[in-house]
Amino acid sequence: MNNSVANTGRLAWAALRMLLVLTVLTGILYPLAVTGIGQAAFHDQANGSIVKVDGKEAGSKLIGQSWNLPGTDKPDPKWFQGRPSNSGYDPLATGSGQLGASDPRLVKEVKAAKKQVAAFNGVPESKVPADAVTGSASAIDPDISPQYADIQVKRVAEANGLTVAQVRKLVDEHTAGRTAGFMGEPHVNVLELNIALRALAAKN
Repeated sequence: MNNSVANTGRLAWAALRMLLVLTVLTGILYPLAVTGIGQAAFHDQANGSIVKVDGKEAGSKLIGQSWNLPGTDKPDPKWFQGRPSNSGYDPLATGSGQLGASDPRLVKEVKAAKKQVAAFNGVPESKVPADAVTGSASAIDPDISPQYADIQVKRVAEANGLTVAQVRKLVDEHTAGRTAGFMGEPHVNVLELNIALRALAAKN
């Protein structure tokens, strides 16, 4: 009986020591090490890729946002617009609409959106790319295709008192290629493009 109690005590003490060691290693030291490496080597990404303008946070390069007229749900013609979002670009409510490509509701929504985008940008509906009328899987995609940026150039130029050539050059400068040369598609970060647009417009 005494041996059984002693063995149980030793096992319990060994288990407690292991718990304490693993708690320190995996609950304290490992998180501190990962955080330290992240801050040292990937400071921008580790802190949300926040972009600042005039010392103020303008948004994150990783999260899309609306570019509407102040106090309204209408798009502001002086800014490049991002992909539509069924979550209102809320990073806490990400996710797609879960409607299949053949769902009549989605087809109706896309047709209506294509008509609106075409009218807003003064282009035929055939020129409206898919990302202009469909949300991403996350609903907070910060990028658009070069094709979507291109159909917005004339409207943005006119609204900001710039030439089409100036704005098109800006788009070209902010068009990123495929990751590692083969993954994904060429894309334009809307936040970075609009910040550059703001700076260009301020000079004119």
